[in-house]
Amino acid sequence: MLRSFFITLSLAALLLTSGFATVPSTPQTKDTLNIGFVLYTKSNTPGTLFARWTYANVYSGPGIATGGPRDGFAGKYHVRYFYEDGEFSDEYDLVIEKSGDFYNVSWISNGKVLARGVGMEVDNGLAVGWRRVTD
Repeated sequence: MLRSFFITLSLAALLLTSGFATVPSTPQTKDTLNIGFVLYTKSNTPGTLFARWTYANVYSGPGIATGGPRDGFAGKYHVRYFYEDGEFSDEYDLVIEKSGDFYNVSWISNGKVLARGVGMEVDNGLAVGWRRVTD
């Protein structure tokens, strides 16, 4: 019980100090990759996507994107992500743009693009690899 309290406290501290809460604000070591993955699947509710995400195989959880188009994946959404324990992680304006057979994806907060990714449709949804924008 005490261990889970300290883990929760540590995650909360990361949320408060990070511009992209699923990414730790501490300097990355050579073993930490600035790579994430998310799988978006369609909900029964039009314009809503479910998300399952991971960052560097260290952080992960579910999410939900709302406000998108009735059909397809391309469009503008508002997405909220959570950690595995159900705690809120962060939220963004999510822009998914179709580019031929593939997709360009951006995560935006306060008008600033914080992460970019590329994706493709798979049997179960839209698979996207992404990275935090550092430049």
